[in-house]
Amino acid sequence: MEGERVERILDALVQHIRVWLADADSEFTTSSPTSEEIRRRSRLTPPLEGEGIEGVLEGMDDFLKHSVKTHHAGFMNSLWGGFNASAFAGEVLTALAQTSMYTFETAPFASMVEQAIIKRMSELVGFADGNGVLTTGGSNGNLLGLLCARHNFDPLSVQMGFDGRNKVVMVSEESHYSVSMAANVLGLGISNVIKVRCDENGCLRTDSLQEEIEIAKRSNLDVICIIATSGTTVRGAFDPLREIATIAHSNDIWLHVDAAWGGSCLFSAKHANLMDGVELADSVCWDAHKMMGAPLICSAFLIKNANILKAVCTHTSDAPYLLHNQSEGLDLGRLSLQCGRRNDAFKLWLAWREIGDAGWARRCEEFIVLADYFQSLIEQQPEMEMMSTRKWTNVCFRIKSANIDLNVLNTQIRDKIMKRGKWMTSKALIDGQVILRPVIANSSVSKKSLQGFIEECLTCLKIVQDGEMLIQ
Repeated sequence: MEGERVERILDALVQHIRVWLADADSEFTTSSPTSEEIRRRSRLTPPLEGEGIEGVLEGMDDFLKHSVKTHHAGFMNSLWGGFNASAFAGEVLTALAQTSMYTFETAPFASMVEQAIIKRMSELVGFADGNGVLTTGGSNGNLLGLLCARHNFDPLSVQMGFDGRNKVVMVSEESHYSVSMAANVLGLGISNVIKVRCDENGCLRTDSLQEEIEIAKRSNLDVICIIATSGTTVRGAFDPLREIATIAHSNDIWLHVDAAWGGSCLFSAKHANLMDGVELADSVCWDAHKMMGAPLICSAFLIKNANILKAVCTHTSDAPYLLHNQSEGLDLGRLSLQCGRRNDAFKLWLAWREIGDAGWARRCEEFIVLADYFQSLIEQQPEMEMMSTRKWTNVCFRIKSANIDLNVLNTQIRDKIMKRGKWMTSKALIDGQVILRPVIANSSVSKKSLQGFIEECLTCLKIVQDGEMLIQ
């Protein structure tokens, strides 16, 4: 009977997967449900008595019915999207094997796979003798970067603690909010994250960086880390790493690069120059679940000096029941803030085996070609205007109309797009102006779908102009 139950669930699962993938050709990206609709249509509270397989099947239906189709061509909301069959297969086998990545003993093959991936990504970054570990995302990678910077500044901080009140971190004003989170966790305080001015393209200004460092020194503040960004969240801007590295090294400051979004440019001979000088950094984070399209979560933290990461994670010495001397060089738990850690390497490794470095390069280059085409469509429309220069696949624009507050207009157009359910794009601010920020990181996006999105924007503009939504 147990075997029959398992077979029935697996058969249903495969059927749901097939239907979900086939639905990528449908008209809708999302049903845009409200929380009230989900509560009304689904039984969310876990039952006191089990409902058996029927409860499982109903739950599968409810989940997919109310989920955003992130593999649909209309999904351009986030810095990730699409479907990768080989990586998905790796995700399924990972869940099947129930591997935890703290020791070689419990994850022999997966540990070797993760080390191979880290080695290859380190080579791409330019860390010949570098090392690292897969993390729970770019936010965790930035936290590890700051921890390593703290240790570099004060090697006794792991044992003796750290007073962060007179320590500061320098970031661009367009950096990711996770830097503030990391400062909070480390005891630096959010106010000690100094946001350096950017130029008109959203890139950190090195003259302002040098000025802020000098101000900090005069105020008896220690700058323990500079965090540069390769691929900012809104514009997709790349900070000038070589110039920043020169400033960091001349002031003996740790340089961490947040390349969660833009790291994949390193595969492409055409676009690797966006991260020129990255080899001069001390640490880097890079999300493979973004431009590379691996299923969430798949993110790497890379470090030039592996001994510093080992020292930061020295707490593992208190776990002799888990980590043994004979496998010291193989136990990845010694390089991680986590104990139980899922296998995020295998899915990426399978996808990498399928297409190789050259395949990742083509993916990156094709996305940029699509973004160039999309920008050209926008520039041909008198009702639209680009709101930022671009190097990556973030396309920042807004819709125009006479005698209407454009912030209100674009907010309501985006709301209408979401409610219609065919497309999903994010809204952001540039210099206080509301913009639409579709991102191309989804292998389902095509020139045809981009044309369709332009038509959708113009349709929603007409709806708003006709007075259906606009309230200033």
